Amino acid sequence: MSDKGLSVVIPVKGRVAEMRRLLESLRPAVDACTEPVEVIVVDDSGPADAEAHQDTCASLQARYLRGPKHVGAKRNDGVRAAAYDLILFIDSDCLATEHLLQRHVQTLRNAGESVGAVAGPTFVQGVDNAMFRIMSRSKLLNSAFEWPAQARQVGWATTCNLAVRREAFEAVGGFAERPLTVVGGEDVDLGLRLTEAGHAIVCDPEAVVVHDKSSIESLGTVCRRLITYGQSGQWLLDVHARRGRPKLNRVSTLSATAVAGPLLLPAVAAVLLAVDTRERLGDDAPTVRALAESIACAGLDWCFDLGEFIAAWQLGRPDRLFTGFGWTDDPAFVWNREPAKRYGG
Repeated sequence: MSDKGLSVVIPVKGRVAEMRRLLESLRPAVDACTEPVEVIVVDDSGPADAEAHQDTCASLQARYLRGPKHVGAKRNDGVRAAAYDLILFIDSDCLATEHLLQRHVQTLRNAGESVGAVAGPTFVQGVDNAMFRIMSRSKLLNSAFEWPAQARQVGWATTCNLAVRREAFEAVGGFAERPLTVVGGEDVDLGLRLTEAGHAIVCDPEAVVVHDKSSIESLGTVCRRLITYGQSGQWLLDVHARRGRPKLNRVSTLSATAVAGPLLLPAVAAVLLAVDTRERLGDDAPTVRALAESIACAGLDWCFDLGEFIAAWQLGRPDRLFTGFGWTDDPAFVWNREPAKRYGG
């Protein structure tokens, strides 16, 4: 049996400066926690970055482990090395708030035995640039980070801010170690297996993590993340097949149009873009800036559909070109207020 306390597990590759900032932010949180805390960093960086991480861990009282490539496998290694009965997962490009650890410990200790995990919200730190304004309209990028501030209970949660009872985590087999992509989908899969096994995931809106703004600063970063999210959805359909839902995949629709009636392609694309732009505009006045941001957001969100399209072929499942994953459409999600940004429902 594990000792009573909290083990913080952080997977990393590269991100030397970000990791230092995270470990620095954890020091006040460790001091504010009433139970013993250890911090474990699991890394598969190249030699130069690995040496830098080791130096950072030595100076900021964290344990350093070498780990495998996949993020889920890294987290599993961290849990196996952990000393305590509660585990907090946080990502290397995040910052801890002062009372983060105490909130997770307190909420889990006070919860009934049916509660297997606590999710806290993650907020992207403010940055006022065009990309941030555009993607603030997206249902897909970062929306799941904020759900624990809007719900009492969720069916899964992002593992940039999730605390679990080690016993429940081990009972369901931990993270999938070889999903389709190096990172993406393993957190959803874990959450679904926990809830299906009867281990509820409750929310603590006061257990806050801050996410580094670099995740939304560049076009390339945004596109890669959305494609990965789409790919992970198709992989999740392999392991949770009953959650498949009919979906109008934009990329699949345009591909089918290009084959069946290429002259119709511009018109079909314009209609799809107009519908998606209107949705992202919401209640905003249709100013030039609002329209431009909504159009750009709609176009970038199609990267998610592109990821689904690519993965359907990667997995040999072209029959799923018009099938999406049901991300939140189950009773495990109990909302305090219906979120403005909810996808897959």
